[in-house]
Amino acid sequence: MTIRLTTAQALVRYLLSQSTERDGVTQPFFGGCFGIFGHGNIAGVGQALRQYPALRYYQARNEQAMVHTAAAYARHSLRLRTLACTSSVGPGALNMVTGAAAATVNRVPVLLLPGDIFARRNVAPVLQQLESEHSQDISVNDCFKPVSRYWDRINRPDQLITALPEAMRVLTSPADTGAVTLCLPEDVQTEAWDFPAALFAPRVWHIPRPRADRDALLRAATLIRSAQRPMIVAGGGVRYSEATGTLARFVKRTGIPVGETMAGKGSLRYDNPLCLGAIGATGTFAADQVALEADLVIGIGTRYSDFTTASKTQFQNPEVAFVNINVAEFDAAKHSGLMLVGDARETLDELLTLLDGWRAPEAHTRAAQVLHTAWEAEVDGLYGRRNAPLPSQSELLGVLNEQGDREAVVLNAAGSMPGDLHKLWRARHPTQYHVEYGFSTMGYEVAGGLGVKMADPGREVYTLVGDGSYLMLATEIATAVQEGYKLTIILMDNRGYNSIGSLSRSLGQKGFGTRYTRPVGEAPGRIAEDGEQADDLPVDLAANARSLGATVFECDGTDAFAAALQQARAETNTVVIYVRNDRHVGVPGHSWWDVPPAEVSESVDVQAARAAWERMRAKERYY
Repeated sequence: MTIRLTTAQALVRYLLSQSTERDGVTQPFFGGCFGIFGHGNIAGVGQALRQYPALRYYQARNEQAMVHTAAAYARHSLRLRTLACTSSVGPGALNMVTGAAAATVNRVPVLLLPGDIFARRNVAPVLQQLESEHSQDISVNDCFKPVSRYWDRINRPDQLITALPEAMRVLTSPADTGAVTLCLPEDVQTEAWDFPAALFAPRVWHIPRPRADRDALLRAATLIRSAQRPMIVAGGGVRYSEATGTLARFVKRTGIPVGETMAGKGSLRYDNPLCLGAIGATGTFAADQVALEADLVIGIGTRYSDFTTASKTQFQNPEVAFVNINVAEFDAAKHSGLMLVGDARETLDELLTLLDGWRAPEAHTRAAQVLHTAWEAEVDGLYGRRNAPLPSQSELLGVLNEQGDREAVVLNAAGSMPGDLHKLWRARHPTQYHVEYGFSTMGYEVAGGLGVKMADPGREVYTLVGDGSYLMLATEIATAVQEGYKLTIILMDNRGYNSIGSLSRSLGQKGFGTRYTRPVGEAPGRIAEDGEQADDLPVDLAANARSLGATVFECDGTDAFAAALQQARAETNTVVIYVRNDRHVGVPGHSWWDVPPAEVSESVDVQAARAAWERMRAKERYY
């Protein structure tokens, strides 16, 4: 039996029939489709979405933003659900590449459906086509290849029959997921074909919990039993596997302390006495101190980014070894670790059985608990310390953590806030902390907040964004208002690129190019450096937020910020809380990040930074 449909109609019908199941819970995989229409998709995918409204269409304002929304939706749904995104050909399609890269780097599934050039070619070059004198089979959509986990171009309707199952295989794979791109030539989208009816039968994709190799588990148990100073590095895989409860039992029974990556923060409650908090370049002194001396690192669901390893300087014990629990063999093999390729929850359960009756040395466990207590006291001090005339970022985060909704999700991506949040945020449940730091994409925040709210409408979402990221991509405020999804957006304005300003100062470059000011001095167009008097730009971000439909509260200090938080909770519309903060008051770091200063320079400050870098560079290790 066949059904005559256009390529686009067949695509939409197929998406509607896909579900996932894990641990007995079944749910539709696609929660809808974001899109911006142009000539490259309006008559194809656009017509199909109109014909089949069961796949809810959402209107976006920016193609990059809608991919961020889909990725945040997928991440908050523990990768068991996602959204599709469609764009027109050319610039609309190319605008999704950044979002695709962020999704793939962060290992979260999104389906991208960009329009493409005519497959029949006779009308080329069409509007927005990138021509090549070397090939007629290339378009801007080829740029998606390196940032997609699966890429295909559908040049004939019947190619969907083989392409769609492959796309779903990758999207639902715990190990291989990321951005999936199906390029849809403008003419092929509208062509009809007799598709087999079986293609559209409901299909449930079982999300497996693969078990690690038994011999590898036995070797891992032997390594752990012989360790004197073991520690766990909890990554995003702990949360995606829903292994947080298992990890808490593992820690309680073994006495092994835990440091958390950006993606893994919330793997343990902040008040667990063996939760040492953030590890690495943005880590706490508690986690980083234990890491320096660890003789065994048990990495769970982490890809060991340079921030986690402090650019390979964090683990300094000359005898340090690694046991890596990861569903992806690629990540499990890192640092020459003993590979436990399997689901985090199941692997921890099996290790617990093999470690029955064993605990880490008591002195090691007690020392970690003392460090935990000392760090919590440090956080109390940073939360309570008042800065004038402008509040510091840490005190504003303290007010939010202590006086905001404790069940809310806090979301961020770029600037100085990820580092401060990683160190200071007290996570109370596994899905509370949502910081996109794999790609650290400026502009993710508002769009990502919308995605979390769509995935979890009953929970408050605090979207934290600096003025730099806000100016890059704030337009999805209008989408949130249109769809009735309330976000509480906390806009901290420090008049520039705060994180890079701090990095610039540490490299002896005086914040060059990081302040938002009018040009200064005699040289035309020179941007003010730190310490120079300059006029701020007359940009009114609060007025901009109002113009996009948000309810805005403007705050002139910490007390006003606390009051605005309470007022925002009573609102049903998207809220923007605008507050200025001090760009020079940061939270001290405890580890290093490798950013090489210039090897030769006339500047004494740059020379000093280079000398300091060379001392630290000598500590980098191969494992």
